[in-house]
Amino acid sequence: MGNLFGKSTNKTKVASRVTEHDKAILQLKQQRDKLKQYQIRIELQLEKDRVLVKKCLTTGRKERARTLLRKKKYQEKLLSNADAQLETIEKLASDIEFAMVEAQVVSGLKVGNEALKKVNELLSIEEVEQILDETRESIEKQQEIDSLLNGVLTEEDEDEVLAELEQLVVEDSANNRVETEQEDIGERLPEVPEDEPKGHKIKGKEKNAESSRKKVALEA
Repeated sequence: MGNLFGKSTNKTKVASRVTEHDKAILQLKQQRDKLKQYQIRIELQLEKDRVLVKKCLTTGRKERARTLLRKKKYQEKLLSNADAQLETIEKLASDIEFAMVEAQVVSGLKVGNEALKKVNELLSIEEVEQILDETRESIEKQQEIDSLLNGVLTEEDEDEVLAELEQLVVEDSANNRVETEQEDIGERLPEVPEDEPKGHKIKGKEKNAESSRKKVALEA
C-alpha cells in the first residue's frame, strides 16, 4: 500500500513539472518529425517516378510518361508546402523556447530585485553616510598622526631607527644560530653511563681490604 501511494505521489510530482509550454513544444516537434518523414517518402516516390518516366519514354509510352510527370509536379508542390510548414513549425518551437527562457530571466530578475530590496531595508542611506564619514575621519586622523611623527623625526633620527632595526635583526638571527648550534652539540654528545665502572669497584675493594689489615695490626 505504501509503495503504491509513493509511486502515485512521484507520478503527480513529475506531471506537475510538465507545463503547457512543454506540451506545446512537444507537439510541435512531433509534427516536425512527421513532416520530415513525409518529405522522405515524397522524395523516394519522386525518384521512382523519374525512373519510370525514362522507361516509358524508352518504350514509347509517352502518355504514361506525361501522366507520371504530372504526378511528379504535384508531389514537388507538396514537398515545397511541406518545407514551408516545417519552417513555420521550427520557428514556432524556437519562439516558445525563447519565451520560456525570457520568462525564467524575468523570474530571476524579480527574485534578485526582492533580495536587493531586503538588503536596502537593512541599511538606510543615513547609516551608510555615517559609516563613510566615520571611516573618512579615521583615515584623516591617522594621516595627521603620521604627518606629526614625520615632522618630529629628522632624517638623522630615521637613519638611527633603521640602523637599530637592522641591529635587532642581526642579533635575533645570531641568537637563533647559537641556539641551533647548542642543540646540535647536545645531540652529538655521548650519553653518560649510569653504572659504576668496574675499575672503580676493584680499587674500592682493595682499599677496604688494606684498611682492615691495618686495623688488625694495630689491635695486635
